Amino acid sequence: MKKRIRYYRILWLKYDLPAGLSVFLVALPLCLGIALASGAPLYSGLLSGIIGGLLVSFISGSQLAVSGPAAGLTTVVAASIISLGDYKIFLLAVMIAGFFQLALGILKLGGIANYFPSSVIKGMLAAIGIILVSKQIPLAMGYDQPDFWTSGIIQLFSDKHFLWNFQNFNHHITRGAILITLVSILVLVILQQPFAKKLKVIPAPLLVVVIGIITNILFTKAVSDYSLKTTQLVNIPSNIFASVSFPDFTKLFSSIEIWKDGLIIGLLATLETLLCIEAIDKLDKRNRISPVNRELIAQGIGNMACGLLGAIPITAVVVRGAANVDAGARTKMSAFTHGLFLLLAVLLVPFLLCMIPYASLAAILLVTGLNLTKPKLYINMWKLGLKQFIPFMITIIVILFTDLLIGVSIGLLISIYYIIQNNFKAEYKITKTMDQKIEVYYIKLNSNVSFLNKVKLRKALDLIPEYSMLTIDGSECNFIDYDILEIISEYHLKARYKHIVVELKGIEKVSVTAVH
Repeated sequence: MKKRIRYYRILWLKYDLPAGLSVFLVALPLCLGIALASGAPLYSGLLSGIIGGLLVSFISGSQLAVSGPAAGLTTVVAASIISLGDYKIFLLAVMIAGFFQLALGILKLGGIANYFPSSVIKGMLAAIGIILVSKQIPLAMGYDQPDFWTSGIIQLFSDKHFLWNFQNFNHHITRGAILITLVSILVLVILQQPFAKKLKVIPAPLLVVVIGIITNILFTKAVSDYSLKTTQLVNIPSNIFASVSFPDFTKLFSSIEIWKDGLIIGLLATLETLLCIEAIDKLDKRNRISPVNRELIAQGIGNMACGLLGAIPITAVVVRGAANVDAGARTKMSAFTHGLFLLLAVLLVPFLLCMIPYASLAAILLVTGLNLTKPKLYINMWKLGLKQFIPFMITIIVILFTDLLIGVSIGLLISIYYIIQNNFKAEYKITKTMDQKIEVYYIKLNSNVSFLNKVKLRKALDLIPEYSMLTIDGSECNFIDYDILEIISEYHLKARYKHIVVELKGIEKVSVTAVH
């Protein structure tokens, strides 16, 4: 036992402590930025990061994944907070989301992500990227009242929107904020390039935050017109735990919207977590496979804790997980350490957090959003063909004009339509030959023939002319649906009235006659 403790202590000091510090430096600005993009109190993002680090990592079976607030949930969280009208009621939805994830894990339904077509998932993430970029534009320009995204993309074109109300717009923007944003984006883009790997001494998001703080200090000391107003800086209460909101349990059954939002958040958080776990497992040099059902249990407990303690929902996050792998983490202690650092930062140096410009966070989220909806993604989806591209684009468009649930549902229906269409074509083949002036037809049933083929098969059989021969070959079938057997058996009995000779291969007589 002592040897094991000593081994893990050495492992933590050599690998997981520096990795945890590195992930903390990446997570800190992202926790603040995602809370900002979600329209939630900024402390809620920090609390999510702390819970993801200290609680979820402890329960999770993944050694390298790191949990925290995710960019992929900002849209649905912002919409839910607005529609429910009270952050305390929204926290009930977060708890319901956690309970939903816990139930999925207990029922061993961790494979749910496999049933969502990749075109729909990519469309959902691309739409989230577009919305994320749109929400950060006013902040990036110094606009300190970013309340325009309340009812979808159509709101952008209303008379009240800041883009069209130039007098109001000019009153709120600051040239210093625009300058900080431009410099920050430039730094982030440069550090993403392959040649800049050696320059990554500190994480890019942290570097951007440091540049923003230093730049604003210089503007203020020079008494410049470029200096930022207090409303353009992060505002974290000095005693964060005294300002925390708690859920209002008296309203739990007051509205069906609370439960609906909770299930949507739970489903999207589950999808994002499972996709992240798959991606991080691929990065693991030790080829460890994370137990997905245990991960859902961990995430469910984590989100129930988030709702209870006033935090926004969490998922496993690719950015943090990838940073963890890059930093050389070996065990889940690195994720736990990052949560510990977040807690210490909140307790010991909240005044430093209050020096961060919103423009710096907006720049980080702009680049995050653009990475979710890269032009290359659209080109790749187009190259895959219309059956992938159409569900992808429809998912994006419907999400932008309605909401995530409707968009994903319609994208899913379009994908199912193409699956059914392919199934119609794939499960049997008809060939025609001539034998001494008699038409000979051969129908080859392939693989699995389901009820989806009923209509086409019935039409094909009806087109067989009189005084011909027909062979139906099911010898290579793994499965023939009862409905298909019924159609074949009925045709076999009635074919003699049209003087058609029917031969069945690989279709047991018992199965055919049994339907009668």
